Amino acid sequence: LSHIGMRQERIVDIDSNRPFTGQFYDTFNRKHDYLRISLTERCNLRCFYCMPSEGIELSPDGKLLTNDEVFRLAKLFVKSGITKIRLTGGEPTVRKGIMELMGKFNELKQHGLKALAMTTNGIALHRRLPAFVENGLTHLNLSLDTLDPFKFEIITRRRGHDAVLKSLDTALSLPMDSIKLNVVVIRGLNDSEVLEFVKLTQDKPISVRFIEFMPFTGNKWDKKKMVPSSELLERIRMEYPTIQRASDELNDTARSWYIPGFAGSFGFISSMSDHFCGTCNRLRLTADGQIKVCLFDPKEISLRDVMRAGACDEDLLRVIHQAVLGKKAKHAGMEDIDVVTNRPMILIGG
Repeated sequence: LSHIGMRQERIVDIDSNRPFTGQFYDTFNRKHDYLRISLTERCNLRCFYCMPSEGIELSPDGKLLTNDEVFRLAKLFVKSGITKIRLTGGEPTVRKGIMELMGKFNELKQHGLKALAMTTNGIALHRRLPAFVENGLTHLNLSLDTLDPFKFEIITRRRGHDAVLKSLDTALSLPMDSIKLNVVVIRGLNDSEVLEFVKLTQDKPISVRFIEFMPFTGNKWDKKKMVPSSELLERIRMEYPTIQRASDELNDTARSWYIPGFAGSFGFISSMSDHFCGTCNRLRLTADGQIKVCLFDPKEISLRDVMRAGACDEDLLRVIHQAVLGKKAKHAGMEDIDVVTNRPMILIGG
């Protein structure tokens, strides 16, 4: 029990030495300035690593945050030091009123918001993307795990490969600060396509990010299917021996590389084999109003319930602050994460 007492003393000590400014520091002095907001639990794909094969039980509409509630919390977070917001899901583009909500988020740039990002599967995006950019979208992450239309249907249990590629082309024609492709790599399924994805960066100014297969409830994670980033890097190095390390942005989860003469870059999100917890600056807000301070920690606190009980902004801030203080130094190892009961990825927010 001594370690618990020491941790409590540490929290008290930090609380007494740092006046509460609304900025979110944990007990390891990590400042949190990045908020990921899940706008919906619904999705128009059924990717097996995200959604259990038996499906999920959606929250009743009354338990989901309304647009006004989402904006109230977003504004509070931004005024308290959040400089980047990423909209996720489910699939964020299926959220009713997303265009108007994005326009309101754009107004937060006068309060310190610097980046408004979205992670999407791109299925229903290309026609709406110009309007999203007009309403303040600055960064786009497209989920695309394969360049093979047949494999796409195996992974997503739906059609739509062409639509995603069309969304990528549309994004490249628009004034955006960043366009990234998220590729979840699974041994025996799409790991043979890594070099093809790298080749995309020859002519396209995009960043391809290879993501290690992560365990979540219902996704049948198997360590044997997880390809360590170090293995992928060696495969790429054998084909492109001139690859060079790129300078990563502060708090970036990806370790980035580039090939001289190529327009884009590629990187690795090695959550399983080489975690990046030491520089984590992220908080998550689920579609049903729970704050999660770590993707792999099942613990969550309902801001929705606090808000609907009549809490003022200062009360909400203190609840958020206490949640952040409970953040651990790092997540458990991959075997331990595999046995922890957590939400399916689709209910957390990608």
